[in-house]
Amino acid sequence: MSTTKIGWIGLGTMGNPMSQQLIKANYNVTVYNRTKEKEAAIKAQGATTAPTPSALIQQTDVIIIMVSDDKAIKDIFYGDDGLLDAKTSGKVIINMSTVSPAISKEVGVKCLDQGNHYLDAPVSGSVKQAQEGSLVVMVGGDVTAFEQVKPVLEKLGKLAIRIGDSGAGNVAKLAINTLLGIAAQGLAEAVILARNNGIDPGDLTTLINNSALGSAFGKIKGDAIVNDNYKAAFALKLIAKDLRLAKDIGLSTPLGETVYQTFQQAEVEYGNEDIIAIIKQVDHK
Repeated sequence: MSTTKIGWIGLGTMGNPMSQQLIKANYNVTVYNRTKEKEAAIKAQGATTAPTPSALIQQTDVIIIMVSDDKAIKDIFYGDDGLLDAKTSGKVIINMSTVSPAISKEVGVKCLDQGNHYLDAPVSGSVKQAQEGSLVVMVGGDVTAFEQVKPVLEKLGKLAIRIGDSGAGNVAKLAINTLLGIAAQGLAEAVILARNNGIDPGDLTTLINNSALGSAFGKIKGDAIVNDNYKAAFALKLIAKDLRLAKDIGLSTPLGETVYQTFQQAEVEYGNEDIIAIIKQVDHK
């Protein structure tokens, strides 16, 4: 078993399978989740639990966070019994959530003031890749801290690369998710155009998947459209949130503006469905 003690915060759709990868890799994992029911399953697989983020950081060496948004990050760091309350030093805190570059820079300074390193390390990939340990991890922060925890990150992804200073990982993720939104809406519009002219959606997606435009994303989401399956692997409300964050850092290009508007409108009705439920919004126009 590795001697590095891992603390994990956030057992949602992605956090749960990701933390399981570290348990399988024989790391000593301690978890904290706001909703305690979610801790039971991971505890049964060998994890221990901590009552608060403050308690968790005191028991571990590397703390990994996977939550939904900036507000959750603020609660984890600044809340009662939060990470900063512990006033520990010598830790590496890895935030794998998709959040704003601004919040990473802010809490990164606070961590450094206490003698800890903070890395923003969001991931590209969905539940399937989390279960397989084949995510792509993009990291911003100190080079030495990155090299220290790279073996841990490589258990979660097929690629872990440092691309710059604090906040750089977040910027890269928002750029990638802008492209993701464009791809989802583009696929939806292509299916609608073909269907409205007598082409079966299944036939169209088969053609796309076997063309130069074929991709894992297109196949998975094309199959979802054909099977009328909009159960969230990556909820539409999350891409809508990410596009807002992208807008905050300067997204203003023509396609970016279009997908931003479409997903903001779609979030009201389809936010809890999968990203490809954007086809329902586009189809209403």
